[in-house]
Amino acid sequence: MNWMAWTPQTAAFFIGIGIALTLLTVWEILRPTEVRRGLLPMATTRGDRFFISLLSAAFIHLLWLGLTETTLLAASIISVIWAGLLMRWG
Repeated sequence: MNWMAWTPQTAAFFIGIGIALTLLTVWEILRPTEVRRGLLPMATTRGDRFFISLLSAAFIHLLWLGLTETTLLAASIISVIWAGLLMRWG
């Protein structure tokens, strides 16, 4: 695994994704999701909205890197807020 630069931040990111997927699986078992239509122009499930929030976070961070030279902390905060909104009302 020397070919990849594993840092504590990288490990925390992947551990966080793993924990989120585990929690979503348990939540799905305990309370199955209903397909619904919210802010997005299509009907989605909880897993769909989570996947879209992950993709959105990647694009938010790429745009942030491309348009500014400031720290990524603000992009991360925007991504978390967007994910919360998307999971609740998406």
